[in-house]
Formats: sequence, structure tokens, C-alpha cells
Amino acid sequence: MTDLWDGILRAFWLVASLDRDLVEITLRSLQVTLSALVLACLIALPLAAVLVVRRFRLRRATIAVLNALMGLPPVVVGLIVYVLLSRSGPFGVLGLLFTPTAMIIAQVVIIVPLIASIAHQSLRELWSDYHDLLISLNATPFQRITTLLWDGRRALLTAALAGFGRAIGEVGAIMVVGGNIDHATRVLTTAIALETGRGDFSLALGLGFVLIALAVAVNLCIHWLGQTERGGRW
Repeated sequence: MTDLWDGILRAFWLVASLDRDLVEITLRSLQVTLSALVLACLIALPLAAVLVVRRFRLRRATIAVLNALMGLPPVVVGLIVYVLLSRSGPFGVLGLLFTPTAMIIAQVVIIVPLIASIAHQSLRELWSDYHDLLISLNATPFQRITTLLWDGRRALLTAALAGFGRAIGEVGAIMVVGGNIDHATRVLTTAIALETGRGDFSLALGLGFVLIALAVAVNLCIHWLGQTERGGRW
């Protein structure tokens, strides 16, 4: 028990003193996750709006696939990205394996279905209110999509935060394609796994505290946005 408390106290000291390794790993995690989030939103949000506005033959199948991909095992995503980016793969010439770029690609693949599915549910409800108005104004499909994306920005931000929460805690795919290389691809989750295996519980706990703080902050933001939505404020 004494060793546990000593580890917790040292972990708090690492966080309070802004330990160099802890700060470096945290900043790299945020860089990778935020980059993946921006790319995923650029793909997922317009896709969700198109699925709401447009009617085409494979629309229902596309929605079903997106919902199914929300449960795709991250380690399988990591394996697929690894094969594509490996030296013998189709994109091996780019030399992206075991780089932050490969980690970003894996996270994008993981969170695009999540963001798109949540955004689609929100925009579908908004479209039921806007449908008659936009049709009567003879709005083009592009105008309908942009209107939905702008007026539904609060719900879309909630979807984006959910994607961030999923990405920041990812370890399986990141470990496979990133390799957990010190000062290169080591992020919060992979560093926690490594330091725990080494027995350095103080650094692992410090990193865990930071990860928990980020997760709690995201959930508080989602809760706050939900409250403002019900209260009709923005």
C-alpha cells in the first residue's frame, strides 16, 4: 500500500511540475488526435448531410454499413492500415508506417463511422423541420446541405467531441501502425501500456491522470452542449 501511495504522489508531482516527458507525450497525443479529428469531420459531416438530403439506391445500405463500422475492432483497423502502408503494400513507397501520419490515418478510419452516424441522426431530425421550407425556396442540394451543416453545428460539435473521446483513448491500432517509438510516435495510451510493463507506475499514473482529465473534459463539454440544446440556447 505504501508503494501505491508513493507512486500516486510521484504521479501528481510529475503532472504539477510539468514533467518534460509527460508534456511531450501529451502534446503529441493531442496533435495526432486533433489532426485525425479535423480530417474525420471533413469526411463524416458532409457525408452525413448527403445521406439525409439525397435519395439514392444504396442510401440505406450505406447507413447500415456506417452503423456497423462503429463497432469495428480498432486492432483490425490497425492491421489493415499496416498492410496498406507496409513496404510490400500498395502505399509502402510513401514510407508512412511507424510515423504520426500512419497513426492519424488509423484514427480517421476508426472515428469517421462514429461521427457520421451521430451526425446523421441529428441532421435527420433537423431535416424534418427544414424540408418543406427548403423545397419551397427551390434550394439546390448544395444549399440544403450547407444549411443543415450550419444550423446543426451544435449537434455536429457533439458528434465531433464524441469522436475525439474515442480517438484519444485508442491504443490497439495506434500501437500496430505507430510502433510506440520514443520521441516519435509515443502517445498517452501506448506510453501508459509501456510504463506499466516496465514497472514505472508513477509516470504511468501521471499519464493516466492526464488522459482521464481529457476524457472528463470532453464528456463535460458534451453534457453542457446537451443542456444548451434542450434549453434552446447557443
